[in-house]
Amino acid sequence: MTTTNNILSDRVMGLAESETLKMARMGRELKALGHDVISLSLGEPDFDTPDHIKDAAYQALQDGYTKYTPVSGLPELTKAISEKFKRDNNLEYKPDQIVVSNGAKQSIYNLCQAMLNDGDEAVVFAPYWVSYWEIIKLSGGTPVPVYAGVEKDFKPTPEQLEAAITERTKFVLFSSPCNPTGTVFDRHELEAYADVLAKYPDVYVISDEIYEYINFTHQHVSIGSFPQVKDRTITVNGFAKGFAMTGWRLGYMGAPKFIADACSKIQGQVTSGASSFGQKAGAIALTTDLASTEAMREAFRERRDIVLSMLEEIPGIKANHPDGAFYVFPDVTSFFGKTDGNVTIHNADDFCDYVMSSCYVGLVSGSAFGDPNCFRLSYAASEEQLREALRRIKEVLGRLR
Repeated sequence: MTTTNNILSDRVMGLAESETLKMARMGRELKALGHDVISLSLGEPDFDTPDHIKDAAYQALQDGYTKYTPVSGLPELTKAISEKFKRDNNLEYKPDQIVVSNGAKQSIYNLCQAMLNDGDEAVVFAPYWVSYWEIIKLSGGTPVPVYAGVEKDFKPTPEQLEAAITERTKFVLFSSPCNPTGTVFDRHELEAYADVLAKYPDVYVISDEIYEYINFTHQHVSIGSFPQVKDRTITVNGFAKGFAMTGWRLGYMGAPKFIADACSKIQGQVTSGASSFGQKAGAIALTTDLASTEAMREAFRERRDIVLSMLEEIPGIKANHPDGAFYVFPDVTSFFGKTDGNVTIHNADDFCDYVMSSCYVGLVSGSAFGDPNCFRLSYAASEEQLREALRRIKEVLGRLR
């Protein structure tokens, strides 16, 4: 007898559902039932794409940019990205070392497919973005977490990194600013990692810098700018976060040319190039004034400060002081074992389910990010929503004994 499991591949059966999308779906279902749900689960700016970028896409449509593009990107965009890397990051990627993809997530998928053989290892700083783990597994690799908790600002030590490297290690993958923690690695910390990696010439680095423009330190540093790893670093970035262009699905990477060529080869068989008019708009985004992006960053900074001050008023919540992105990742272990008389909190999954069912605020359990002691709160929401959500959370957590 044929069953669903007989039809579907082992590959997809072993793939976990995205917890962020799962929580968003639960929120929509509760909202459909008439509940006032506040979702703080998705990593999506609540701002609209700046008008000058939208105008550029409209003009491109008017000019007939409605056809297929080169797989790796329109020449004007790869040139703009090359210049941006040099201007902002002190990175030397020529236009033929750049691949434009349908979102930065596809860039990471392309890289894992192009670089990993079955059994290869990929060192991943934990907590990590949910898709890193699953994409590595989907590509036949074995993710190896290097963990640091809230008390260390979620920053692994160089010694931890070195201890995780084996003869099977293909690359090290991390994000800065980090999703889910908001942690930003400074120059000294990145240089210490580069010094470790200098001893392992066959180990590459994938640096996910999608939150580069949402950095409250004003000192974004790319690990690829250090000479120890300059020729072995792949830098991934995109337009979703800094330009509020999530729905445009436009990302990019700079890499050693042989890796860029391999990723273009993969992409050519899967999706081909990103949208033509979107790429024209992307070139404008990178080559014009960043005033809109800077205004968004300052709004996020203000929201972060509101969230942190309100979290401090909730006994048992332990949070670091994130310097980027738009997330807070608090430790909630003090609530484990507590109950309201009906529900007992055993872990972060239970914590998030309790908050959603009790006060209709959507959070994401840290277990999805490699840390079952924490939850992720996205403050990419209005100040009014954030204040109300945290008021509700404080109230329902006060019922636990």
